Amino acid sequence: MRHSIQVGAFSRLENAVRLSDSLQKQGLEAYYFADDDGLFKVRFGDYRRKEDALRRAQSLAAAGAIDVYYIVNPDQYAPASSRRYGNDLLRIRLVNTARRYIGLPYRWGGESPEEGFDCSGLAMTVYRVNGLNLPRNSRQQYRAGSPIARHSLRPGDLVFFNTSGRGVSHVGIYTGAGQFIHAPKSGRTIQAESLSNGYFGSRFVGARTYLR
Repeated sequence: MRHSIQVGAFSRLENAVRLSDSLQKQGLEAYYFADDDGLFKVRFGDYRRKEDALRRAQSLAAAGAIDVYYIVNPDQYAPASSRRYGNDLLRIRLVNTARRYIGLPYRWGGESPEEGFDCSGLAMTVYRVNGLNLPRNSRQQYRAGSPIARHSLRPGDLVFFNTSGRGVSHVGIYTGAGQFIHAPKSGRTIQAESLSNGYFGSRFVGARTYLR
C-alpha cells in the first residue's frame, strides 16, 4: 500500500459501517477496522503521492462526504518495520488484526450468494490495514499468492476452500496451530475455525503466501 485516507474514530461499530457504506456508494473501496485503541476507523484509497491523497480528501471534505481525515503514509505500515525486523513481525500483526474482528458481523458486499458472507473482503481488509495490497475476491487472491503446502503454513498466510462446487469460493486467514479466522456466511459473525473441521477439511483446495 502507498498513501491511504483514514477517517472516523468511532466507539460504535455501526457508525463505522455506515460511513464505509456511504463511501462505497461513491465508488471508493472503503473498509472499516478495529484499531489498537479499540476504536473503529475507516480507510480507503491507494495513492502514489501524499499530495494526491490530500487532494482527494480535501475534495471529499468540501463535498461533505467526510469530516476530519488523516493521511496514512507508507512508512507507517507494518511492511516498513518488517524490512528491518523480518516478516515475523508482520505475520504477528496480520493475525492480531484478524483476531480483532472475531465476533463482529463483518460485511463488505459479498461477491455472490454462493460465496456468502464477505470472506475475501475480510482477508483484503486485514492485509490492507497492514500495508499489503491484496486483490478483492477469493479467486484473485488464490491466483496472486505463492502456493505453499499445508504443512508449511505460517501465521498470516491464506487458506482457500471450495464451498460452492465450482472452485475457489472461500478464504480464511491462518493463525497457527491448525486454526484460521474467516467470515462464514450471512447472518453469522467472524470466527476462528480449525482446518481439521470435517466440513472445511474436505473442501480445502490450497494455501497461498504473500510473505517470503
